[in-house]
This record gives sequence, C-alpha cells and structure tokens, in this order.
Amino acid sequence: MNNFINRPTSAFIAASWVALLTGALGFIIGLWNANMPLHEKGFYFVILLYGLFSAASLQKSVRDQLEEIPVTAIYYALCWVSMAVCIVLLLISLWNAALSMSEKGFYIMSFLLSLFGVVATQKNIRDLNYLRLQTEMNPRRIKHENSAQDDDTFE
Repeated sequence: MNNFINRPTSAFIAASWVALLTGALGFIIGLWNANMPLHEKGFYFVILLYGLFSAASLQKSVRDQLEEIPVTAIYYALCWVSMAVCIVLLLISLWNAALSMSEKGFYIMSFLLSLFGVVATQKNIRDLNYLRLQTEMNPRRIKHENSAQDDDTFE
C-alpha cells in the first residue's frame, strides 16, 4: 500500500459532495418536471441509481487492485461492463426520446457530473478512512511525521 496518501483538502471534499448532489438532484428535478410517462421517468431514475452504484463499485475495485487487495477478474470485468451498460442505456434512450436537444444535453451532463461526484466522494471517504486507521494504529509515528513536515517548512 502506498504510505503517502495525503489527506484530501476540505475544498476538494466539499467540491466532490457538491458535484454529486448537484448532478443527482439536477437529474431528479429534471425528471420531476419532465413531460413524459411515469414508466419512462422510472427508467431514467433506475439508470441514474445503476450508474452511481456502478461508478462507486468500479472505483472501489480499481483502488483495491492498487492496494493489492484481491479482486476477482469476473467482478472487475463486471464493474467495467456495468459502467458501460448504464452509459449506453442512457445514450440510447435519450437518442430515441422525444425531448429537445437541450433537455437531452442536460440529462447527459447531470448524469456525468453525478458519476464524477460519486467517484470523487468514494475516493475521499476511502482516503480519510485509511488515514484514520493509520492514526489509530500508530498515532505517535503520524504525529512525529507531521511535526517533521512542519519543521521542514521553516527552512
């Protein structure tokens, strides 16, 4: 495991949550106000949830591999296929939908923003959890490293 994981800044943590909430809420509000049948709204909502889960799961499996945590090849492949399937389903359904181009663009952009937000948020949560566990396991070493870094800034 890489021992040089930096703590995400508060600004990046906030930006990732804002991206996730803006994208997902924008998509949902767009569906709420859309003039389409309820079953079509349900389909788009399920695609959003499927995409969010797929993106978080893909980020986790990629990170697990980087940290040398075993990930089966079938699960890793399934994560990539799931991500591709939800994006393709959204694109095909929007291509065939009786919506204006601006509405289609809105759904695509809010969907992609929410995918970015969930990946960044998942990364932040994982980094913070890793750093918390490292601090609990050896608080003295972490404190010593932080004080050594503080000393370097004055040179």
